[in-house]
Amino acid sequence: MHNQDVINEIRKSVDIVDIIGERIPLVAHGKNYFCVCPFHDDTNPSMSVSREKQIYTCFSCHATGNVFTFLQEFEHLSFPEVLKLLAERAGIELKGFQYKKKENPHEDWYQIYELAKKYYQNNLKTAMGKNARSYLASRGISDEVIQEFEIGLSLDKKKDLTELLLKKKYDLSLLNQLGLSNQENDLYHNRIMFPLFDLSGKCVAFSGRIYEKTKENENKYVNTKETALFKKGTLLYHYHVAKEEARVKKQVILMEGFMDVIRASTIGYRNTIALMGTALTKEHISLIKRLSNQVLLCLDGDMAGKKATLTVGEMLEEAGLLVKVVVLKDDEDPDSFILKYGKERFDGLVENAVDFRDFKIDILKEGVNFRSDSSKADYIHSVLKEAVKIEDPIRIEILLKNLAKTCEIGYNTLEKRFQELKKEQGDSKKKSLSFHEIKAPKKKDKYQKAHDRILAAMLDANWTIDEVEKEHIVFQDLESRMLQSEISYYYKKYGEVNYADFYTYLEGKDELLRLLSSLDTQASFKEITKYELNDYFRVMKEDTKRQEIKRLERKMNEEKDPKVQAEIGSKIVNLRRGEQEW
Repeated sequence: MHNQDVINEIRKSVDIVDIIGERIPLVAHGKNYFCVCPFHDDTNPSMSVSREKQIYTCFSCHATGNVFTFLQEFEHLSFPEVLKLLAERAGIELKGFQYKKKENPHEDWYQIYELAKKYYQNNLKTAMGKNARSYLASRGISDEVIQEFEIGLSLDKKKDLTELLLKKKYDLSLLNQLGLSNQENDLYHNRIMFPLFDLSGKCVAFSGRIYEKTKENENKYVNTKETALFKKGTLLYHYHVAKEEARVKKQVILMEGFMDVIRASTIGYRNTIALMGTALTKEHISLIKRLSNQVLLCLDGDMAGKKATLTVGEMLEEAGLLVKVVVLKDDEDPDSFILKYGKERFDGLVENAVDFRDFKIDILKEGVNFRSDSSKADYIHSVLKEAVKIEDPIRIEILLKNLAKTCEIGYNTLEKRFQELKKEQGDSKKKSLSFHEIKAPKKKDKYQKAHDRILAAMLDANWTIDEVEKEHIVFQDLESRMLQSEISYYYKKYGEVNYADFYTYLEGKDELLRLLSSLDTQASFKEITKYELNDYFRVMKEDTKRQEIKRLERKMNEEKDPKVQAEIGSKIVNLRRGEQEW
C-alpha cells in the first residue's frame, strides 16, 4: 500500500466531527456543525464542520482543511505526529510508511537546548549537586518531580557548558544568540535550572533560580532572552502537558509562575498553565481557548495578584470564556498554600471557586467608606456596572437585594437603575455589531467567483473534472493552472477526488494549499448543477477573451510597423465578434 493510500485509510477511519467535537463544543445546524473558530479572535460560531465532506471552514478567517490540518494547527503537532496519533486511535499499523521530514531551520537550536538540558540534569545528580538537591527537598520537590519537570543545575564554573557545546562544533556566536553563553563563558552559574518548553514540548529556553545567596541584589530568577523560538507572549508554561488533562477535566487553571504549576502537579493538578513573567496577550488567550472554555484563575493572594486577577479575568471574559477565581489569602501563592495546608484544603478552594464577577464585586467593596454618601454611591454604581454583565437572573436578584441591605437603599431604586444600564449595554452592543457589519470583506467580481467555483466544483463533484477538460477551460494565473493539473492527475490516479484526502495530498505545496484555502468554500458546501457549471464556463471564457484582447492591445501599442498593427487590430476585431478562438 502506498503512502497516500495509508493516509487516506487513516483519514477515513476517523470522523472530523468527533475529533473537533472532543476539543470544541459543536452545535448541529442543518447538515453541518458550527463552533467558535479557535484560529482567530472569535466569540461567535463562525466555523462550519461538514461530516459529509470531512472538512472544516471558518467563514471569517478562512481557515480550512481536513482532520490532519486541524490537529496540526490546534495541537501544534507535525504531520507525522498527527498521523501516528490517528493511526493508533484507528488501530492501523504504520509499518513501512515513510515520510520525508521537512527541514527545520532551527533544528540546531533544538539540539543545543536539548544538550544543555541534559547537561544541567546530569549536574544535579552528581556530588556537586548535593546542596541543590537538599534545597529542592526542603522545598518539597521530590526526585520524581525533578525527573518529571527535568530540573537541572548550572555549576559555579565559568565555561563548562560553552566548551562542551563548542566541542560539538556549534558556533560560539550561536550560543550567545541562544542565551546560553556570554562571550566565551556560560551565562548561568550556580542556579537551579528549570527548562521552558514550546507548545509541542520541545525545550526552547531556561529559567535559572538562585538557591544560595552569593551576591547582593542578585536576581532570584534569570530567564533566557527571547529568540525566534522563545517568545513569552506566545508561550505558556506546562501547556504541552496540560492540554490533555484540561480537556478531560473541562477546565484549565491559570497560575502566575512555574513553581506554582510544579507544586500543583504534585497533588494531581496537571491541567495547570502559567504565564512566564509577562502580561496576558491575545496569543495566550487564543491558546487557552483551545484548552477549555472554562478558566480558573489561581494567582497570588496579595494586592498585586488581585489586580492581575481583575485584569486577566476581564480579558478572558471579553474573549467569551467562563472565568472563576480560586481565592487565596493575602500572603499566599499557590505554591506556599499547598505546602502549608496540603491537598485537601486546596481541593476545597478549587471546588468553591467564585464567579469572576462576584470576585470583582468583593474587591470593589474593599476600602469603601460606608459612612460617606458619595463613597457609597460610587460603590453602588460600580457594582451595578458589573451586575449587567451577569446573565443569571437569580444571581442578579440576590446581588441587588444584598446591595440594598448593605447600602441601606431601596431595592426598587437599584432595580430601576440596573434596567437602565442593561438597556444602555444593549444599545452599545447593537452599535458595535453594526460597525462590524459595515466592515464586510471585499467582494469578488464575477470572473473571480467563476474561477473559485469551478476549482471548488472539481473537488466537490468529480464529474466536473471531465467537463473542465472537455471545454478546454484555461485559468489565467499559474497557481490555478497547477491546481487544476493536480486535481486532474489525482482523479486519473485514484478514480475520485475527495477534498479531505486531496488536502493532505498537497502537503508541502504551500502555494497550492494557500489557493485551495482561499476558494469560496462556503459555496462549495452546495452541490453544483450542470447549468450552473456551464454558466461559469461562459464567464471564464469571456474572461480569457478579455485578457487576450488586453494583451493584443498592449502589443499593438508597442508595435511600430503599420502592417503588423493592422494584423493585430484585425485579430482584436475578430475576438470581439467571437469569430476567432482563443
